[in-house]
Amino acid sequence: MDLVYLIVLVSPLIFVHELGHFLFAKAFGVKVITFSLGFGPKILRIRGRETEYCIGLIPLGGYVRMLEATKNDIVLPEDRKRTFESLALYKRILVVLAGPVMNLVFPVLLYFSVYVSSGPFLPPTVGVVLPGHAAEGKLLPGDRIMAINGEEVGTFDEIKRIIHDSPGQPLRFKVFRDNKHTEVEVTAEETLERRELDMVERYGTVGIGPSAPAAVIGVPEPGSPAHRAGLRTFDLVTHVAGKPVRRYTDLEVALSETREQTVPITYMRPISVPDALGGLADMAIFEAGVVALTPDPNGTDVLSRTGIETADLYAAYVPEDSYLHKAGLRPGDKIVRLDGEVVPAWSSFRERVLAAPDRPHRIEYLSARDGRTASGTFQMRREDFTDEHGQTFARYVLRVKHWTPYSTEDRVEHPRPIQYAFSKAVDETVKVARFTVVAMVRLVQGRISFKSLSGPITIYEVAGQERRKGTDYFIWVMAFLSINLGLINLLPIPVLDGGHLLFFTLEGIMRRPVPLRVREVAHIFGMAVLLLLLAVAFKNDVEKRWDVIAGHVKELVG
Repeated sequence: MDLVYLIVLVSPLIFVHELGHFLFAKAFGVKVITFSLGFGPKILRIRGRETEYCIGLIPLGGYVRMLEATKNDIVLPEDRKRTFESLALYKRILVVLAGPVMNLVFPVLLYFSVYVSSGPFLPPTVGVVLPGHAAEGKLLPGDRIMAINGEEVGTFDEIKRIIHDSPGQPLRFKVFRDNKHTEVEVTAEETLERRELDMVERYGTVGIGPSAPAAVIGVPEPGSPAHRAGLRTFDLVTHVAGKPVRRYTDLEVALSETREQTVPITYMRPISVPDALGGLADMAIFEAGVVALTPDPNGTDVLSRTGIETADLYAAYVPEDSYLHKAGLRPGDKIVRLDGEVVPAWSSFRERVLAAPDRPHRIEYLSARDGRTASGTFQMRREDFTDEHGQTFARYVLRVKHWTPYSTEDRVEHPRPIQYAFSKAVDETVKVARFTVVAMVRLVQGRISFKSLSGPITIYEVAGQERRKGTDYFIWVMAFLSINLGLINLLPIPVLDGGHLLFFTLEGIMRRPVPLRVREVAHIFGMAVLLLLLAVAFKNDVEKRWDVIAGHVKELVG
């Protein structure tokens, strides 16, 4: 069945590629002799008025054969102006360019088909304002954002897009607050983040999120009222004095209303399950409890009166083999400073580390073991990452995590679903194309091993795997491969479309066609290069699956 999925995956990509060549050739009056989808023996032939349409037995390629005198085609007198060579240079360029361009346009339609059916979406309501960021003191939790710089927004996705695309720029937010409209101006912070392949992404942030943190608490002081009452870091508070609490802001309000009186606090405590599922998973169960909390009457805020704060900066997961574990950080420790600067929120910690992953950092943290401040140094390291397409890359990974479940508002339908889907489709196509181009450059530079190349066996496996996951995953892979096919065909290698474009460029410079003998030798060289790359990719496929292949051979032999 995977073979069927492979054919369904690859055939449309070949079809749209050859269709591009075909349509432009016909539009310019070129006589097209054959339009073939697939190679080898023909399993289907349809004879048109002047073109034969075929389907070959091997569905891993295709071609459009045009009338060309240089290929010893018989050219009748009435067809002399219908040969490919008779076209003006710019028209020949367009005919050749049309195939790869179709492969780059087709993914927009594929992504559009996925995004147009997505939703519902998070509403354009501020759930949290992170301390230390640009929006602090200007936007408030509960604000409903109506427009940014005059552009109306109906979902939080649109808010994120505008902010993301505006690093360092002032943004005018029109918000609905306390039953009236108001405007505030926030300048988006410029954030740099190192991505895969050493790509650096520059984007804007203001420090707001759509979801409000749930009432998960941190208890930093061993002798605080909260600690004496029996509360601990990562407890999820559900009720205060019998009243339900959904968000941390609700908890702050409820605790602010208490002064000297003792109040009952209902909580859920995560308890780790050892060797869950035979050690295959990390799992925790919640244990319910109730404590009596007596606030300190001399305190000036929630933290000083109760000893409770948000658990945002507390590390919940620190792998034993990670660089931060070697620096001394343990689960339950609170991150205080990074490189001497106070860390206001987990997002700030993450952004600062990923902005400079290749240099040492000094971290200060409040130890959960003794309540004292400790410090250590660490440096991130590259880790191999294999994506869903079988490609392996090295990237920086922040493996330490915090635990802050969120409470969200009811989702809404997008007010402009077609516009949203098209915009996201174009953005995703550009993103994947950029990634592919950078990967090609890194390969030539030697910064990516040729072992990362994958061949037909990987494509065969991915086709079956993604189809079993669902149609959307399958479409996603088809779009990814289409972009790769389009860009690879633009490489200046003879026998590829990019090779033809190279010859046309030389023809434009020399004012005459490149000699036929030169083109023939170049085509032989180009074919040798392609066969070599295919052999390397096939070797990589076999090496990755050698254990499976050897097992099958043993079964057959023995």
